[in-house]
Formats: sequence, structure tokens, C-alpha cells
Amino acid sequence: MISGLEELQLATIILVVVAGFAAGWVDAVVGGGGLIQLPALLLVPGISPVQSLATNKMGSIFGTTTSAITYYRRAHPDLKTALPMAGVALAGSFGGAIVATVLPSEVFKPIIIAALIAVAIFTALRPTAGTLTKLRYTGARHFGTAAGIGLVIGFYDGLIGPGTGSFLIIAMVAMLGYNFLAASAKSKIVNMATNFGALLFFLPSGALLWGLGLILGLANMAGGYLGARMAVTKGSKFIRVVFLLVVAALIIKLGYDVVQENILGNQGA
Repeated sequence: MISGLEELQLATIILVVVAGFAAGWVDAVVGGGGLIQLPALLLVPGISPVQSLATNKMGSIFGTTTSAITYYRRAHPDLKTALPMAGVALAGSFGGAIVATVLPSEVFKPIIIAALIAVAIFTALRPTAGTLTKLRYTGARHFGTAAGIGLVIGFYDGLIGPGTGSFLIIAMVAMLGYNFLAASAKSKIVNMATNFGALLFFLPSGALLWGLGLILGLANMAGGYLGARMAVTKGSKFIRVVFLLVVAALIIKLGYDVVQENILGNQGA
């Protein structure tokens, strides 16, 4: 097992930096950066899956914090909705991380794939969805729906993770009525909380690789800052296109995982 950076080769560090930057950019625009970052960490020689998960969360929290601040300064998201949603999501993420230690994520992957396909169809067939903010609810019903979204998707982030930002965005577009830009801005605040919730669980375990995590975090910050600026500048239509591309990649990746797990299961039977 590696304990820091002293055993890593330059090529491995470059891989982590490039993956962290790309993941930060994708996360800032639509979420789903874990598709890039976590597999890259798993390629690091000598790293365990738990170390990968913990270090991934550390890197991600740098990126989501940077993009959340950038969105706040440029798009001014409604904190009355985002902050309570983030608090509930943090608790959900911590709970999901606990469940992840006793329940294999493979149980949920087919369900997640079906949900992603539904999301992709909804977004593709409704080109006007997310172009304008038309809130569906007001008052307690609005905040209750937002809290429910935060709890469920926060739990998912702690349990599995990939695509959390994408799920947050589409839930806020479809269920609350925000446009893609407003939803993306709020999702970064919520995603920052879910990363922190999972990290709270991993910290006492000693699984976090601090040196690698700091390098990953700095790269994630750079990508997150650039992605947030581009999203604010180009607006909801740009976010919608990138969103569909990332959701398609998530479907392919998780579908491939399920097929591989079934093949390995059959071979071991």
C-alpha cells in the first residue's frame, strides 16, 4: 500500500493531475466527474479501493468548493433553497457511506442505469426543459421537495457516487422548475456538502492519501474554476448539451460494469 507520494512515478502523478482537471471541469458544468477521476485513481499502483474512494472525495471537495464559489459570485444562486438542501444532503451522504460498507453497490447499478436512461429521454425529448426558470412550487412544498432531493441524492453519493451532480441538476430542473444554469449553480453547493459528508466517514479510517489528495484537489480546483466560468458565460443551452453527453457516458460506463460483473459471477459459479 502507498502512504504518500514518495513511491509514485511522474507518469502516475501526471495521470492524476490530468484526470483531476478534467473531472473538475465536468463536475462544474454538469456533474459526473467521478467517471474520470475515480477510475484514474484505481490505476495508481498499490492503492486500495477504499483509499481510492476516500482520496477521490478529498479531491472532489476542492473542485466543488471552487466551482460553488465561482457560481455564487457570477450567477447568485438562491441560498434559501441551496443551503438547507445541502445540510440534508450531507446527512444523507454520511448515511450512504455507512451503508456502502455493508451493502454492495452492484445491487443498485441496474436501477441507476434505468433512471439515467429515463433522464436522457426526458431531456432529449423536451428541448425547452431547463431553458427558463418556472418554479413548480412555492413555500413549504418547494423547500420540502428540495430537501427530499438532497436526502435521496446525498445518500446515493455516499453509497455509489458517479453522476451525483447530474442527478441533482435534472431533479432540480424536472421537479423544482429551475433552468439548467440555476440548477447547476445550486447543485455545486449541495455536491460540496455530499462530498464533505462522505469524507467525514472516511477520515477516521485512515484511508485518505493526503499527498495524492492535495495534488488531485489542486487540479480539481483549476478545472472547476474554468468549468464554472464557461457554464455561466455560455448559459443553459451549453449545459444541456454537456449534460446529455455526460449522462450517455454514465449509462455506458455503468452498463459495462453490470455486464462485467455478471460475466465474472457466471465464471465463478
